[in-house]
Amino acid sequence: MTYVVTENCILCKYTDCVDVCPVDCFHEGPNFLVIDPDECIDCTLCEPECPAEAIFAEDDVPPGQENFIELNAELAKKWPVITEKKDPLPDAEEWDGKPDKLQYLET
Repeated sequence: MTYVVTENCILCKYTDCVDVCPVDCFHEGPNFLVIDPDECIDCTLCEPECPAEAIFAEDDVPPGQENFIELNAELAKKWPVITEKKDPLPDAEEWDGKPDKLQYLET
């Protein structure tokens, strides 16, 4: 099983999770992070580190967000690996918890 970054990361992009990942499985896009399912070792370290509570075990992805399982796999092949914590996006606090953010995803 792998972990999945879901919708609430969009327009927030906190990177606290990146700091604790022992296998560097996070990839960075313009306004979202994803986890490479082929690299994730299911260590569970990233999930509690996410301030936006946007990371879930694949089996626990919230209803209606199952498409993020495939989206993480697809975008991880295109985006570069991120290995160090960075500042979140400038309006992260304002976007945290807002619904229907998929329309704002920049690929």
